[in-house]
Amino acid sequence: MKEELMRRIEYFLENHPELKGVPATIKEIAKAEEELQIKLDDDYKEFIKRFGGSYAGIAIHAFSNASSLGNETIIKLTNWCRESFEGDEFSPEINKSLIFSDDGSGNPIAINANGEVVIYYHDSGDKEVLSRSFGSFVEENFAEW
Repeated sequence: MKEELMRRIEYFLENHPELKGVPATIKEIAKAEEELQIKLDDDYKEFIKRFGGSYAGIAIHAFSNASSLGNETIIKLTNWCRESFEGDEFSPEINKSLIFSDDGSGNPIAINANGEVVIYYHDSGDKEVLSRSFGSFVEENFAEW
């Protein structure tokens, strides 16, 4: 991720500590990769190692999230999504993706195996690519207030 963006997020979270989680450890990341059988995106790992599960224009879950984000870890979110979409046409893709957020209506937002950020619409069964990468997704959604 761009260092300038990371500095902006850091400054924002210093002024809104209730939106910042506990930074992820290498051990937590390795456990998630092993349990979920995926390699976490490098930009995502950089974000969570610095900020944990935090708000950056959208809730970005990790392991120890900001209190306002809730307790759902990426392991729980990803496994829930895999179970919910089991047998669906997107099931093979979801099984290789990391669910790190949702849109507030229960539609999971993920980083797929190609590094794209996608949303899976639960009710319609549609999928939409939101951004070409996690870094660009955060950059497009983050705004200080």
